[in-house]
Parts: sequence; C-alpha cells; structure tokens
Amino acid sequence: MDECESGGAPEEAEKDLEAEQAEVAVEASEAEDAVESELPSLPKRLFDVFLSPGKLMDAIAQTPAVAGALGTAAFLIAVSTLLIPPEMMAETMRQAALNAGREAPVMPEWVMNVLRYATPIIGMIAITLFTFFFAGVYWLIFSFVLGDEGRYRQYLAVGTHALFVPAIIGLALVPLKVMTEDVTMTLNLGNLLFFLPEGYLSNVFRAMDATSIWSALIIAQGAHSIDPKRSFGSAAVVTLGITLVFALISASFVP
Repeated sequence: MDECESGGAPEEAEKDLEAEQAEVAVEASEAEDAVESELPSLPKRLFDVFLSPGKLMDAIAQTPAVAGALGTAAFLIAVSTLLIPPEMMAETMRQAALNAGREAPVMPEWVMNVLRYATPIIGMIAITLFTFFFAGVYWLIFSFVLGDEGRYRQYLAVGTHALFVPAIIGLALVPLKVMTEDVTMTLNLGNLLFFLPEGYLSNVFRAMDATSIWSALIIAQGAHSIDPKRSFGSAAVVTLGITLVFALISASFVP
C-alpha cells in the first residue's frame, strides 16, 4: 500500500508541473499579444499606416484612439491648403465660375487675404465632419447590415488613421500644384484614363483619387482587425464599393 502511495505521488507532481507550465505558457502568450496590440506613438502611427497597416489596425482595434490622429490629419490638410498662393485659388474659383456659365468678378486683395486664412479653417472643419460621417456609414454597414462586431469609436479611429494617407500625399503634392498652377491636381484615375471622352464616365474616374482608394483598403484592414471573422477581401469589396458609390454621386454634380 505504501508503494502505491509513493508511486502515485510522482504522477501527481508531474501533472501539477505540466499544469503550471501550461498556465505559464498561456500567460506568456497573452502578454505577447498585449505587447503586439499596444498602441504605438502618434509619430510611429504616421509611418505604420504606410509601412505596416495590418499591425497598426490591430492595435487601433484594441485601443481606438481618435483625437491625436484626427487633429494631426486635419492640421496637415490645413497646411497644404495654406501653402497654396491665394491668387491661384482665386483664379481657380474664377475659372470654375466661368465654366459653370456664371459671371466671375475680380476679387479685391483683402478678399484674397481673408480667403487665404479662412480656407484652411473651413477645410479642417469640413474634413472633421466628413470623418465622423463616413465612420458612421462604415459602422452602420459592417455592424448593422452585415452583422459584424465593432463599435462606432473603433470605425472612427480606423477612418481617422486612414486619413493620414490623403493628408500626407496631399501635402507632398503642393510643390507640384504650385509649379503647374493647378490647384485641383490630384492622383485620380482620370489621369490614367485620359483617352476617355469628356462626360459622366470620365468625371467618375476623376472623382476616384488614388489616395481615397488606398484609404478604403486601410479601412478594410481595420474592419478585419475589428472583427477577424470578416476577411480583408470581403471588407475591401465593401469599402471600395462605398468609394465608387460616392464617386458616382459626386460626378453627377460636375457640369
């Protein structure tokens, strides 16, 4: 009987050791996941949205930070607008009025000075409102229509960080806009399909900017990170489809 008891003790000790090792392994795995999903600093996020969007979206899904990224993106967009000479902006507005068949009066100097500083402020307000609006669109479609998991704040954080792409690329295009004196220059698909005749179809492709498509793919990655059951491919179909719908709508307002 003593031999049975002494033989069972090592087995129990071995089982306890295996259970302890398994618990340690689980804790280590959880700690590793926590480190990987830890939200990077704001400057690092500016680079990661281009270099490592997958890891960045995983971190944002866990920690949906909004204020710093939205403020930074809006500021960059405002700076890119502020760097455009007011004379070029006034001429663009004059040409747009003439193309629409309206009279285009000459703007006095004080109006152009007001325009120079008012336009960036208006741009910051507009881009903030649009960011909140589109986050609601993505949240409604993914969470309510498609039944995915996710909170509004998560989609807002994803969309806010995706805004880094047009903000940074738009700032990089400013010198080229000034050199060509074309304020409306964008990296739109219409530049590639220049052979299309003028009309609604060409306006649709002009409304589809490469940065908006890039942002849509980042948002798709974010939707996948928020709910891993949603594949990146199916999410990209949704986000690119939304981009196309808004391009179709905006093209209908072009004269």
